[in-house]
Amino acid sequence: MLRVLAVDDERPSLEELLYLLNADPRVAGAEGAGDATEALRRINRALESGPDGPEAVDVVFLDIQMPGLDGLDLARLLTGFARPPLVVFVTAHEDFAVQAFDLKAVDYVLKPVRRERLAEAVRRAAELRSAARRGAAPHIPVHEPDPDHIPVELGGVTRFVAVDDITHVEAQGDYARLHTDRGSHLVRIPLSTLEERWRSRGFVRIHRRHLVALRHIGELRLDAGTVSVLIGAEELQVSRRHARELRDLLMRRPTS
Repeated sequence: MLRVLAVDDERPSLEELLYLLNADPRVAGAEGAGDATEALRRINRALESGPDGPEAVDVVFLDIQMPGLDGLDLARLLTGFARPPLVVFVTAHEDFAVQAFDLKAVDYVLKPVRRERLAEAVRRAAELRSAARRGAAPHIPVHEPDPDHIPVELGGVTRFVAVDDITHVEAQGDYARLHTDRGSHLVRIPLSTLEERWRSRGFVRIHRRHLVALRHIGELRLDAGTVSVLIGAEELQVSRRHARELRDLLMRRPTS
């Protein structure tokens, strides 16, 4: 049973989140804080109480954009605590996912919050807290990956993007942004892993930050010693170390 603190400066959002959390059978109780400063005072009381004390907090469900100290700032402060609570970010913005997972967040839930998606975040937090109390790593089932699709999360729903639809991939720390003609998706997979996994599918590294699908390259451009490729309307620079290999691959590429 989890003891939960929810933090959001927008009162209606906080009340809805508390309602959903208190309705979850894995939550012993959820209380709210209207800003990060109030939350920090509450977490300090929890740490003084101890992990089994009456003031204990197991997990913080944390908004990001708040006046003053924001959610990312609070999460950074918590990393310096000896026994910090787990953190789940709940936000209307996709743009902070990389920073959130760099801070070891358990999950990243997008608003408007769906009951099913929040329940998944609670499940993850409960599993991690239970494993920590047992002194063991949580058991996470391993499934054989589908080579033709990659799961992405969009608006709290897991969808499967066809690898053949991905035009290029951009590195963002230990994560990668997949680009298609219809938009982009952030996944928690390093670019080097995708490079190895998709090499046989026609993806090639052109830069330390970019992996591209050969079939989606429209033009190879040479200008004053610099090399770039055109993918749709986007022009991507090719690093000098990758230029020769790319030219060779494009020369051998079958034409329709």
